[in-house]
Amino acid sequence: MVELQIINKVLKDKSIDILTVNDITRDYFHQYIEEYDYIIEHLNDYKCVPDMETFLSVFNDFDVINVSESTEYLVNTFREEYLYSQSVPVLTKMSELLQTDAYSAVDYLKAHLPELKVVTSAKGTDIISQAQERLEDWKSVRDNHDTHFIPTGFEELDDDIGGWHCGEELVVLVARTGQGKTWVLLKMLEHAWKMNKHIGLIEPEMSATRTGYRFDTLHQHISSKALYTGDNIQGYEQYINHLSQSNIPFYVAHPKDFNKKVTVSKLKSWVEYNHIDILAVDGISYLQDERKERGDNKTTQLTNISEDLMQLSIDLKIPVLVVVQSNRGGVEQEDIQLENIRDSDGIAYNASIVLTIQQKKVGLQLKTVKVRNASVGASYVYLWDADRGTFEYIPEPEKGQEDEEKAEELRRRYHDKESEEY
Repeated sequence: MVELQIINKVLKDKSIDILTVNDITRDYFHQYIEEYDYIIEHLNDYKCVPDMETFLSVFNDFDVINVSESTEYLVNTFREEYLYSQSVPVLTKMSELLQTDAYSAVDYLKAHLPELKVVTSAKGTDIISQAQERLEDWKSVRDNHDTHFIPTGFEELDDDIGGWHCGEELVVLVARTGQGKTWVLLKMLEHAWKMNKHIGLIEPEMSATRTGYRFDTLHQHISSKALYTGDNIQGYEQYINHLSQSNIPFYVAHPKDFNKKVTVSKLKSWVEYNHIDILAVDGISYLQDERKERGDNKTTQLTNISEDLMQLSIDLKIPVLVVVQSNRGGVEQEDIQLENIRDSDGIAYNASIVLTIQQKKVGLQLKTVKVRNASVGASYVYLWDADRGTFEYIPEPEKGQEDEEKAEELRRRYHDKESEEY
């Protein structure tokens, strides 16, 4: 009935405002789709809605009725009918899957839940009348900085960006293979753990034990080589006994823990169940796109995934860190740029912060190539000892004679270390 009322209202008002303002599209119509098409075609051709006489000359069986209901009632009822028509096939399919595999049924429902919604009219936010709320938010950040930001583990980076914001923060770490990106990621997480934050890491390429060894190296500066080869390490047993007494968790999960299908919906449930404060994914390409449609390429899928990760950050008010590979251009160029993100520029578009990681002659360089709330292009160079898990900042020469002397000493040590390794 409401379809008929909507068409009659459009014809009576000689306006499609009720459709455009409320985002009512062709998909909403089933019984009167030909009538809808005719009205839109007439509007496109003649720049006006057809009058009733013209319309009836084409659809002489059409029921002309008086519409006295409010626009709000018509729109809400129409949306409810549309949502019902959309929900039935999804719930029917889910019911079928439940007969054989409950896990698949739940995954199917989660994947299709975003489709089971109607778009309401976009009213926006009046930032003038809502200015008082903005003031309160600023005061909250000013007076409780530690509850709004998590330190990155790199003091110099924190000085510029303030740390990872707890919400609406998708951090992308970009590097070529073998540049130390997992070490950098783990250092950031280890530092957050020291701040009593619950950590969640998806690590597809290393076991939890190997990841734990790297944590020990970063946390206690125990030789990574000694841990890997099983050499004698004085005090390691005492350190482990003490560490085991902590009640602050650091969760490491592998794709197999998610039945080899890691999706953002599953990550959200995992984060909520374990009360995780910061989520990291060591390789965005290991995630699967729940919104994938037939014919979608890798670029589209990664764009969807990064968009969903940002939404997860907003919903759960936690920062999300992901590692991505640079493309071939990043290998050939001296400095990695945003366009060097492999497979999808949509990842950079959805990110709030993009950091590149590169081995330079002077040391390990972190560089900001995208920061929403600070200047870009800042570079931070560190003397990195992978065996001991240390990152010692190399000051820029222009910051003074004392810093220049320290920088020169660190560069000498860096080159001496390289010579020993080769």
